[in-house]
Amino acid sequence: MKRLVINLDRSPDRLAHMTAEFARIGLGFERIAAIDARDHPDLVPQRPNSLHAVRRLAGSEIACLHSHRACWRIIAQDDAPFGAIFEDDMVFSARAGALLADTDWIPADTDIVKLETFFHTTVIQRERIPVGHGFSVFRLRNNHIGTGGYLLSRQAARALLEATCDVDVAVDNLIFDPALATSAGKTIYQLVPALCAQEQFVGNSLPSLLDQGREAEWVASGLANGHRIPAIARIRREARRATRQIADFCRLRRRIVVPLAPVEAND
Repeated sequence: MKRLVINLDRSPDRLAHMTAEFARIGLGFERIAAIDARDHPDLVPQRPNSLHAVRRLAGSEIACLHSHRACWRIIAQDDAPFGAIFEDDMVFSARAGALLADTDWIPADTDIVKLETFFHTTVIQRERIPVGHGFSVFRLRNNHIGTGGYLLSRQAARALLEATCDVDVAVDNLIFDPALATSAGKTIYQLVPALCAQEQFVGNSLPSLLDQGREAEWVASGLANGHRIPAIARIRREARRATRQIADFCRLRRRIVVPLAPVEAND
């Protein structure tokens, strides 16, 4: 299984961080040069035009999507049935190497497995599938934002590439929001506990470059005021949330903040 790390050329410190993280869990990785919005002024903040987009995408978010698509293309063309993708600010559990070394533990029906936690509440199916080394997978039944660490099948990579040639939705929503056609119908699992999380949640020495770029572009372009979700969209979102809570109770689902497996081996 390929382990791909997305890294900007101007972020050697983050590459060094990921090199140390992979060395700590005893594995190697392949660096994928990220698309840099600074080098592509054509990636201007976009106005939403799909039924699901409720805010404008910044150029940095568009560049992020293209960077992930570069990884999907590699996995789609690879001989291995699965590939893993990481952004360059992740911290691994001490036990991460046991799962990232091979694919034998991945359920046969898998399209995508979310490996990270964003420490936001999400919804999973109650049925647990143990995969060894203290980890289990559960069907993910609600949006769990973040694309810092996930793996996907070769078939899912091909499907995502085909579906995202012209989109206006952030990459984490494209993959993990069940309301979108790009993820609806796919078998998406959440690893519990997670084997990685963004460093900003663990040590806070590597702030999110995407968040920084997004805010700067919105302010510079005069779109900052447009960042707020329209009132009608907020109302619809809250109505859907209430409906889902009732459905979750009836469908053997549960709400969870996915924990991170211990980072230190002696924890």
